[in-house]
Amino acid sequence: MPKIKILFLLILFMGIGACNDKHDDGAYADYLVARPMTMLKTDFRNNADILPPKAIEESGKLYAYQNIIFVNDLYKGVHVIDNSNPKAPQKIAFIEIAGNVDISIKDDYLYADSITDLLVFDISDISNIRQVNRLENVLRDNVVFPAEADFYEFDGIDYSNEIIVGWEVVTERRLVEEYQNRWGTIDFAMAEAMNDGSVGEGGSMARFKIVSDYLYAVDSHNINVFKIENLENPEALEPVFAGFDIETIFNRGNNLFLGSRSGMYIYDISSPATPGFISEFQHGTACDPVVVDDQYAYVTLRGGNECGATESGLFIVDITDIANPVLAKSYSMDGPYGLGIKGDMLFVCDGESGLKVYDKTQIQELRLLDHFKDIVTFDVIPLENQLLMVGDDVLYQYRYQEGGIEFLSSLNLD
Repeated sequence: MPKIKILFLLILFMGIGACNDKHDDGAYADYLVARPMTMLKTDFRNNADILPPKAIEESGKLYAYQNIIFVNDLYKGVHVIDNSNPKAPQKIAFIEIAGNVDISIKDDYLYADSITDLLVFDISDISNIRQVNRLENVLRDNVVFPAEADFYEFDGIDYSNEIIVGWEVVTERRLVEEYQNRWGTIDFAMAEAMNDGSVGEGGSMARFKIVSDYLYAVDSHNINVFKIENLENPEALEPVFAGFDIETIFNRGNNLFLGSRSGMYIYDISSPATPGFISEFQHGTACDPVVVDDQYAYVTLRGGNECGATESGLFIVDITDIANPVLAKSYSMDGPYGLGIKGDMLFVCDGESGLKVYDKTQIQELRLLDHFKDIVTFDVIPLENQLLMVGDDVLYQYRYQEGGIEFLSSLNLD
């Protein structure tokens, strides 16, 4: 009898638990909660460091220089990879930089953003990387709100002494009613943070581009201009207001092509210190990288809740008349990120749908040459002899061949 009683009680408790679960399912749901990661401002100015290789946390964009590949670890720093042998690349160091999203290099000097600061590193001896300069408060804060989050929590941040260097997003069970009434709390928190200038607003990663003796760094609103004739001591010039939600920058000749969430902007840099507006091509709201050849600009638009659009695609824009860009052709995509061009080939990182390689000689009828389906893709760089691609914390390399590319190697970054 005691055993029967115990069994009965267990069944009773399980039933009560099941009823509670059913009740909770109506009142509660799983939501993404974002909390800022902070650092004391006094520590922030001394944060940059050269460390041994480490596992990546969230891969960002790629950068290649000579036989070295750099992979951004979003808001954390840069992984340094020796690519002397593309069949067997080796991680050799990690440059820790708080809030970093982009770099650019000229003549063995590496420029990197760190929230509002521009850092300069001497990489002439890759085994002994040295920080040689830091320009304070010359960039706009690029740590942006994670748009996928349902809740943002700022409790306990001392904005007078702390700076936001990134975000942590976790899944938590919350009241549905709390979710439905969350906007007032979010608006208040955002306004408080924005008034201090410690938190970015909209946009994506900042993008760097060196053209001759000038470094151009875009944020969500501006083209920040630096004269780098003295490589170790950049000179910050007057920034140029370029619009809203600027995300990417690409250069061809005397023109800069800026990708934003609402269109592509073209600027003239014949006078390099003062970029001048030429024209724009507008499209629906979407995340927007761009690359350019002699006649066309290739723009990927990624839909989704963080970008604003519902559809994704590849837009090909005729820039024969640079003052009047017009849409020549568009193609549907699943969820594209970066793209690149090499000769007659166009490479599109279509997110979870893999890497797509097209023959672009006939833009009205792009021909698919290769499709690597079983990988997640993010950023791509076509080099002279091979193609670099990063996605899902893996670095991939491919060798060009007639009519497409073939796999060369992969390096797991975690």
